[in-house]
Amino acid sequence: MKKSLLMLALSSVFAASAVSASTANEDPYVAGFEAYAKELGSYSVTLEESVETYAKDVSQTEKKAGYIGKVLPIPQAQEVTDGVYTVVGSMIWHNPANFGLNNNLSFIVFENGVFVFNAGANPALAYSLHQQIKQVTNKPVKWVAVENNQGHAYLGASYWVDVGVRNLYSSSMANQQFNDAFDFIKDEWGTRVSKALTNSARNVSDKFTTFDGEMQVDVGGGEVVILKDFGPGHTPASTSMYIPSRKVLLTGDLGFNERMPVFFNYTDSFAWEGSYKNMMENIPADTFVIPGHGTPADMATIKRQTYDYLVYLHQAVQKVVDAGGNGEEAEQVDQSMYKDRPVFDQAAKNNARHVYNEITGGDF
Repeated sequence: MKKSLLMLALSSVFAASAVSASTANEDPYVAGFEAYAKELGSYSVTLEESVETYAKDVSQTEKKAGYIGKVLPIPQAQEVTDGVYTVVGSMIWHNPANFGLNNNLSFIVFENGVFVFNAGANPALAYSLHQQIKQVTNKPVKWVAVENNQGHAYLGASYWVDVGVRNLYSSSMANQQFNDAFDFIKDEWGTRVSKALTNSARNVSDKFTTFDGEMQVDVGGGEVVILKDFGPGHTPASTSMYIPSRKVLLTGDLGFNERMPVFFNYTDSFAWEGSYKNMMENIPADTFVIPGHGTPADMATIKRQTYDYLVYLHQAVQKVVDAGGNGEEAEQVDQSMYKDRPVFDQAAKNNARHVYNEITGGDF
């Protein structure tokens, strides 16, 4: 009888501890066993050690398996050229409906394995992409690279580490920025998208091989992948991935198609124009392009959608400045030719004001 009452009491403690652990962004299943072992310590050292060992085994098993949960109903990967696949993300902001998938997640099948470009916005997205990869090939994922420090590029990286990927790549600046802001990025994406999907994300920036400017990765079979930072733009550091043997370029956020380019407070739009020009000067014109946002297309199309927009907006706002206009007048420059693009209403005036501030330093 006493033993039954004791176990009932401990069950209550276990349940309370599990709930408490869950709110602390821990795995409630593992945390519950740890709390249970702690409570048992005053009754049985042997049992306490046994439960602690079990908790550690469960934790290690979960990490090795990666995300454990349902496959998310994300778009099907499309093969855009030989062995090159991409899942085109939502054209709007990250939110619960798109699971944070508002950029493109891509993978390339090589002779010796698979190279993934962008880790995903959370472990659940990374897992769901991985299941699609397994439908295409039985080759293992050996390499992962990220386009920049934003959440949808990086937060899923811990999943790839957990399933055994050891070759992860990022520009030095992006990796440092992500590391420094990890807690903020995770909280923001968890709040905007889903804490349930984001909570298990861990900061694995120390697992990345970083580079400045350019890095070549030998992927076997006589092929190489060139990771290149053509310069700042949408983000201060922006990695593109060029595969000469496949004649394909993954621009990262240097390139947008259909969706309106978006300027944030850290965006240098004039540097973006220069970086894009640098990219065009170094990549053959007949290369096929997977942009950071929007559907794949040829180089000429992505140029019109991104570079030509930057040039036009810079010239239009400069005319307002030259005429002595203010920020409100800059916001009124004609961008109606882009009105059919997703997030136009949220981005157009903001972009124009951003350019005005870059030129003038802002209204005082």
